[in-house]
Amino acid sequence: MIKFLKAKGTLFFILGILGFICVAITVTVLATGHSAPDKLMAMYIGIFGLIPSLLLLIIDRVCVWKFGAVKVNKVEKYILGIFILLLILNWIRLQSQL
Repeated sequence: MIKFLKAKGTLFFILGILGFICVAITVTVLATGHSAPDKLMAMYIGIFGLIPSLLLLIIDRVCVWKFGAVKVNKVEKYILGIFILLLILNWIRLQSQL
């Protein structure tokens, strides 16, 4: 498993697997509740949480198959860096509104 992650693992693949596991745990906990709103919320989280994670994993695997893990990982680091920069800029913008 470690050999596979070093050879073909990418940033979005690992984040997608972790997100998939977290959503599945959340859905399981909510679905075993006693109230109907908890079960309805589990259904919505399952629909709106598992499907995007699955799409992210499929797109990532197709890109790795076509371009290779090294190139895809380089692009994913740039994408993640841009998202972090946008979060920081948004936080600064919100702090300046006070």
